[in-house]
Parts: sequence; structure tokens; C-alpha cells
Amino acid sequence: MDSATAPWHAWSDRQVFDQLGTSPDGLTHAEATRRRAKHGPNRVALAPPVPAWRILVDQFRSIVVALLVVAALIAWLTADEIDALAIAGVLVLNAGIGFTTELRARRAIESLAHLTPRHAWVRRPDRSGPVEVDAASLVPGDIVILEAGNAVPADVRILREWGLRVNESPLTGESVPVSKTRDAVDQNLPLADRRSMAYSGTAVVDGRATAVVVATGMSTEVGRIGGLVSTVATTRTPLERRLDLLGRRLVWLALAVAVLVGAVGWWQGLSWSVVLATSLALAVAAVPEGLPAVATVALAVGVRRMAGRRALVRRLPSVESLGSVTVICTDKTGTLTAGAMVATQLWSGDDMFSITGDGYAPEGDISPTPSTAARWTMEAAVRSARGEAILEESTWVAHGDPTDVALLVLGRKALIEQSALDTRFPEFDELPFSSERRLSAVYHEGLTLDPDARLVSVKGAPQAVLRHATTWMTADGTTQPLDDTMRTRIDSINTGMAGEGLRVIAVAVRRLTTGDDRSLDELTLLGLVGLIDPPAQGVLHTIRQFKQAGIRTVMITGDQALTAGAIGQALDILSPTDTVVAGQTVDGWSDDALQDKVSSLSAFSRVSPHAKLRIVKALQARGEIVAFLGDGVNDAAALKQANVGVAMGGRGTDVARDAADIILQDDWFPTIGAAIEEGRVIYDNIRKFVFYLFSCNLAEIFVLLVAGALGASPLTPVQILWLNLVTDTFPALALAVEPAESDVLNRPPRDPRAALLSRSFTAAIATHAAALAGVTLVAWAWATWTGRPAAPTMAFMTLALAQLFHLGTARSRDAVLAPARMLANKPALVAVGLVLVLQATSVHWPPLRAVLGTTGLSMTEWVVAAGLAAVPALANQLRRLPPRRPGSPA
Repeated sequence: MDSATAPWHAWSDRQVFDQLGTSPDGLTHAEATRRRAKHGPNRVALAPPVPAWRILVDQFRSIVVALLVVAALIAWLTADEIDALAIAGVLVLNAGIGFTTELRARRAIESLAHLTPRHAWVRRPDRSGPVEVDAASLVPGDIVILEAGNAVPADVRILREWGLRVNESPLTGESVPVSKTRDAVDQNLPLADRRSMAYSGTAVVDGRATAVVVATGMSTEVGRIGGLVSTVATTRTPLERRLDLLGRRLVWLALAVAVLVGAVGWWQGLSWSVVLATSLALAVAAVPEGLPAVATVALAVGVRRMAGRRALVRRLPSVESLGSVTVICTDKTGTLTAGAMVATQLWSGDDMFSITGDGYAPEGDISPTPSTAARWTMEAAVRSARGEAILEESTWVAHGDPTDVALLVLGRKALIEQSALDTRFPEFDELPFSSERRLSAVYHEGLTLDPDARLVSVKGAPQAVLRHATTWMTADGTTQPLDDTMRTRIDSINTGMAGEGLRVIAVAVRRLTTGDDRSLDELTLLGLVGLIDPPAQGVLHTIRQFKQAGIRTVMITGDQALTAGAIGQALDILSPTDTVVAGQTVDGWSDDALQDKVSSLSAFSRVSPHAKLRIVKALQARGEIVAFLGDGVNDAAALKQANVGVAMGGRGTDVARDAADIILQDDWFPTIGAAIEEGRVIYDNIRKFVFYLFSCNLAEIFVLLVAGALGASPLTPVQILWLNLVTDTFPALALAVEPAESDVLNRPPRDPRAALLSRSFTAAIATHAAALAGVTLVAWAWATWTGRPAAPTMAFMTLALAQLFHLGTARSRDAVLAPARMLANKPALVAVGLVLVLQATSVHWPPLRAVLGTTGLSMTEWVVAAGLAAVPALANQLRRLPPRRPGSPA
């Protein structure tokens, strides 16, 4: 039987020994060596890293980049070295930024290797005691010793345990340490409930155990996750797909323009040299050379702004992908929740008390005012917390078991201090929690009223504590027999609290009769404490904001269904009638069935890493753009598969961070909301400069086509290339930093399948291009009709100024005439000033005039050119004075 799939958790010790060919004494050194040759080292095998040269070559695979390479060659062959060098500079900038950002992002699973500890303690039958060995040398059948503070070195089956508890949150998402048992459990339980197993990559937080190694290396659960990660291919972002589609269209447009203009020139009898020069110049003009540079600048600006909002970007195009997200899949523990257990309810003396506040800072109220029994309950809860649990008063940073820390915080809210109780009731013994007892006890001496008396404080699962209780404390502090009626009442209270997703802890005490008395019989039940990892601050508002933006939130957690359901309803992810789907149910569905159901499901519990991956794939198969938030090893495959993987930077594992595209430094869910807003702004700005560039370039084509049909050529090839470089690039770069529109998060996500140049968008580009070309042709016709020698220069200057005024049209769907809106983008004002200076220089500086073939303009000609150039922009601004509807085309 395959070691990775055998039901070790369901087998008895004897069955495990028989299957592995081992014994409680372990393997001899010779046998371990033989098995190591068969199974290989206990390491996660890494996929060969992608070489740097391959990453660099990939930067030039875009068809837009290929087209610009051709454009640069054409410009160079036509002796336009300046334009050729400018295009080459754009290509180098684009490739350099892409290479440096993606070089680190290719290391998806290397950190898995660091999860396996360096050393382990094993039994050898030929040695008298445990032997320390290299953890990489472990093999199935080895008997290992586990102790608090150790990392689990391989997947192991528990043989004996003494209060063993393991932190499995990186692997399973379980919010609290898990108690382990030597007893076999049901074969069909999910990984998070296999209490007879401990897994590589997890940590022992309490107790000790002996266990037998059942899987090593790539056969462990961590290794299998590494295998899942390595099978996930890196997907192209929506922006990359849109730019590729745009590039293919530009290829055909450039060829069509070159052929058309060449045919018109040949029909008019122009020389082949003029026809070729004009055709090649227009072909270059049809390609907006600044597009990759401006796209890169827009993404880089977004990266900088997101870094200021505590979101680090590992892969540049993923910034824009956030703006396309339609579904956010997120872990619960520490992502939607605060990552800290907090007491929210207290039942004592047959009264229910509500406790406010979250986190470890003792800020909050207890209402109504605690009774005598309630204060006894809280004091006993604080006394029962183990000594390792510490709450630092200056910073309110906690250490130790989350449940114990939550009880300390509860005490501080009632002004009950741990240090004061330690002084009054010094601890002299303890009984650690075990999976069999399901309770723990701390023994104290030195009661204030009777220094010779001793006391035991007990906490644990309600049913376990009730088995030992014979009395209960009423509100005024007196005790009453715990009869069947009261037991039924307490059971009902416990069920109600658990139904709200709370982890319920029972608290009890007993006076010890003699110095050696350690009995837990005849306890007095003091009360029940309800604990939960509460929703983190700001999460509810962010999820509601996502709903308004048309983004659905799906919770995928390894925690219990009841807890997941309570958090889901509290955060408005689930309605009271919605259900939480168990991971085992998902495992039983086919891919087609999961794809059919996934669009109507919003919460999944006890989900395995493979099931998380399948859920993400099912959503993507339905056309969704998926962002996945996670922090554990079990999230790595889903993080890599998602369109945008987002990992927590503080508590996240190295594996999760390396598989992610974006890292939240503050571990705060609302930060992803800010990142999505930035993603939408980036896409808006990319769309704005595409609109601007294409309008300007198409206007140049219209001018030459119309004038050519009339047998004239108002613009020379070198003037076209000047306009393409000066009036296009600088203003378009300014559009990359345009501030957000007011409705950026009030729109639904754009269709991920929609092209960048939709029909309505293309029609808007053509309409504005026709207006720019129209005023240019009017200026040229006026100068020609009045017999002015500056007619070609009038066309050149009018088109340049019209394109410059067109920047205001491109900046916003609403008017930008208001001073505050006009000044919101200062780089745009700088670009306008720069272009005006360059244009004035082009007609008044003799050396540049000689290159461009321009002539000086009189004051009248300047006024006519500027006045005509302003007409399209002014008309658009006046038309836009009433605010436009969200999502309307430019």
C-alpha cells in the first residue's frame, strides 16, 4: 500500500508496526540505512529553478513588444535614429522592470525545504537511549520522540502521548492547538480531525509523545502540497491578455495603413521614395510607441502607492489584475478574524454576561455587572491558565496557549490580575490537558481565609468537567446540588453557545482536604466561558464595500463548520439560511459538479489543500477572476493557481509568501480593499492613455488620408514622427498618475473576457480622432485658401495643440474645468508646459525648423491654430459639465 495514502490514523499500533515492519524499539542503524536508499532523504524535492536568462527572454514575448522592435528597425532603416533610439529605450525600460520584479516571483516552493527541522531524536534497539540524527535521514518505521518546542520532523502516527498538543494552523487552518491521542480514529475523517497523527511542518506546543514515522519527503502532506504547487502553471493576467489582443490588432492596423497610404500615393503619381517614406512613417505612427512604457509606469506607480498602503507587489502585472477581481477567496483564521481567541460570553449563576472588546488589549465591558459567582468564575479561569501564558502589560502582546491568554484577558477586563492571584494562590502542581481527560487542572495553596487549605482550579470541555461536578454556584456565591434538571439546563446553555460558533470552556473549583489530595471529584461548577476568534477590525466594512463593487467574498477555512458559519454570518458573507459546505463533501463532487455548484456557495470548512485548489479552478472555469488570501502551507497551491495570490506578510509562512503575487505587510484584510481600488485605478489610467494615444495616432492617419485623397500632403513623415514622440508620450505618461475617479469602487467588475478596445471604446476613439483631424484640416485649408506659405506648419501646429488639449478629455469622463480637478494631476500640467515649449521651439528655432521642415508663424496664425485646436476639447468639456453616469464611455 502507498505510504502516502494508507489510513495510518485508523489503524492500531500493531497494524502500523506490521505494515511498516518495525517495533516500539525502532529500526537498527543498518535497516534505517537500507530504507533510506529506497525512500530517499526526508526532504521536499524542489523543481529546478527557472534560469534568469529565460525570465529575461520572456519579457520580449509580447506581440506589442515584437511590433515595437520592428518599428525601431524601420525607423533606423529610414534614417530616423532619434525615434529608433527612443523606441529602443522604451523596450529596455519595459524589459528591465519586468525582469527584476519577476525574478523573485519564480521561486514558488523553495521555502518548503525549510519546514523540515534539521535534527530529530529516534530510538535504536542497539542503543540504550534516544539518538539524535539528521532529520533528513528519517525513514518510515523510525520511532521518534516529540517534545514541546520541537517541530514535527515527518508525518507520524502517535504511539504514546502525555498532554501532546500541536499547532497545525499552517497546514490545516485550525485556529487553536490540537490535542493528540494514541487511539485510532475513523478512517474517513479529514486531515484536520486525524488526532492520532502529527504532520511535518507543524509544531509541538505542549506535552510530549513517542510516534512512528509513516511518511517522509515528498510523501508527507507538506510534500504533497509541494507537488500540487509545482503542477500549477503561472497564468497570464487580464492586462497581459488584453495587451496581446491589442498587439495583434495593431499589427493588422499598421500593415493596412501602410498599404492604403502607399496605394494612394502611387495612384497620385508620387515617387516611390516619398510613398515608401510616408507609408513607413504612418505604419510607425499607427503603433503607439509609448504604450509599453506608459503601461509599465502606471503599474510601477501603482506598486509605489500600494507599498504606501502596506501591500508589497511581487509580480508587476498582478497589480492591474486586482482591478479585474470578481471573487475573493479567503482563509478565516487571522485573515477575516483577529487571530486571537477572545471571551465574548460568560454564563455563571444562571445568568448570561456579554463581554465586548477584541484582541489582547483588555479594553471592553462586561454587562450586566458581574455577580459574585461570575467573579469567582473569572478568578478561577485566570488561576487555571498555565504559567506559560503571559500577557505583557505595556504592549499587550501575548505568549502561550490562545485559550489561556483569552482567560487572562477576560480577567483583566474584570480588574483581576494574574500577578495578584499568583501571590495569593501560589501554584504547587498541575495536571496538563490530555485528549482522554479533555480538561486540565492547576493546584494552589495559601487561601487567604485558611492558609493551610488548598484549592484546585479546573477548566475543560463542559461534558468532561460536568462528569466530575456535584454542585454548582448560584449568583450570590452559595452552592447548590447539581441535579438532573440543572445538568439539562447547563447542557442547553452549552449547546446554544456552541451553536453560535463559540468554543465553550467550563470552569470549576474544589477545596482539597489533605496535602496530598489531587482528586478531581466533587467539583463545584462555576460557569461556562464562550471563546471565539472574532472578526478583525474593518473586515465587515470591507466585505460590504466589495459587495457594492460587485465582488463576492468566499470563505475557505480549515476550521469547524459551526465556527465558520458564525463568522460568516457576522461578516455578512452568509445569510442565516446559507450552509457551510464541508471539505469532505467537496472531495465527493466531480469537477463538473463542483463547477455547477460553486457560484452559489460562499463558505467551506475543513477544506484540504487539494480541495482549495479545486475550488479556485472551478471558479476560474466559470470565467471568474479570483484573488486568494492565505497564510499557511496548505494555501500555497491555491495562492499560485489564483489570478492574484495574496499572502499575509507577518504571520504568513514562507511558503505562502513565495507562492503569492502580493504580500500584505500589516496582515489586515482591508488592505486588500485598498489594493483592489489601486488595481481599478491602474486599469482606468491604462484605458485613459490608450484612448489618448489611439485618438492622437488615428487623427494623424485621418489627416493624411483625407488630404492625400485631395492630392496634398500637409504633414511630412518627420513631422508625424515628431508628433508621435512629443505630443503623445509626455502627456500619456502623465495619465499614468491620474487620481482615482469618484466612483471607482461603485462599479461592477469589468468583464474579464472583454477586449481593451471594445466597440463602444473604439467608436469613441474614432469620433474624437475625427474631431482632431477635422480642425487640423480646417486650419490647413484656411492657410491654403488665404495663400499663406505656412499652411503645412499650420496643420502641424494645430494637430499638436489639439492633441495637447485632448489630454483634458482623456483625463476623466467628467469635466476637468474646475480648478481643483484641473490641478489634481500636476504631472499633466508639467507635460502640457513641456510640449508647448517644444512646439514653440519647433517653429522658431532655426536648426529644429530645418529638421522638421517648418516655418515661423505670425501672431494671427498662432491665434487661429490655438483657437481651432481648442474647439474639440472645449466642446467635450461643456458637454460633460453634468456628471456622467458610472461606466459611460469617454
